[in-house]
Amino acid sequence: MNLTTRILIVDDDAGIRELVASFLSKHGFQVDTAADVAGMRASLAANGADLIVLDVMMPGEDGLSALRELQRAGGPPVIMLSAVGTDVDRIVGLEIGAEDYLAKPCNPRELLARIRTVLRRAAGPRPASTPSNELQATPSETLLFDGWRLDIVARTLLDPSGATVALSDGEFRLLRTFAEHPRRVLPRDRLLDLALGAGSEAYDRAIDVQISRLRRKLSFGAEHVPLIRTVRNEGYMFMPAVTRG
Repeated sequence: MNLTTRILIVDDDAGIRELVASFLSKHGFQVDTAADVAGMRASLAANGADLIVLDVMMPGEDGLSALRELQRAGGPPVIMLSAVGTDVDRIVGLEIGAEDYLAKPCNPRELLARIRTVLRRAAGPRPASTPSNELQATPSETLLFDGWRLDIVARTLLDPSGATVALSDGEFRLLRTFAEHPRRVLPRDRLLDLALGAGSEAYDRAIDVQISRLRRKLSFGAEHVPLIRTVRNEGYMFMPAVTRG
């Protein structure tokens, strides 16, 4: 990481903003801060961001509402922070589109590790070191299935009507993994390795949550047929045939 990597910290607690910003700056990041969602929007408009650390509970508009807006706009990856650290709250954050979720107060070093992990994911999967990886596929610029178009280079998804469907970074990686390995049962732990990288520190329900979100986004038409099938006790399978364009 270097100073071209910009992190935006959004938290109404000035002490937390200053602590986290100072810590991340010392580790080579360019850091902006905002005290609320309005400040977040202004900072993004002025400077952009490669990743947002977003507090859930803030006065006025809360972090979950801001996260929904970021997802609709195809914004940068988000790590949520919350003083409420139950599994239900964590799953809600992941369902909406967060890449990771930490309970407050958190250790700045743990947050740094999570930030680095999410940024590595955002950089895209690394090629296999050997051809022995049985699930490794040769990437192509466009993957076509059931009228959908997934552009690997532009990282965009077009539905059968030609409309763009916004995907989070995690959803894009997961869909790419499925589309590059169609009609094969992929276990959850294998999906974690393929979509998020071996040794990922992702929450153990992250794949289930992202698949649930992805299924909703892949729904098209009144009588759509689910494209991702659950194979009981084994994993998931991407059902349509895939061609490369």
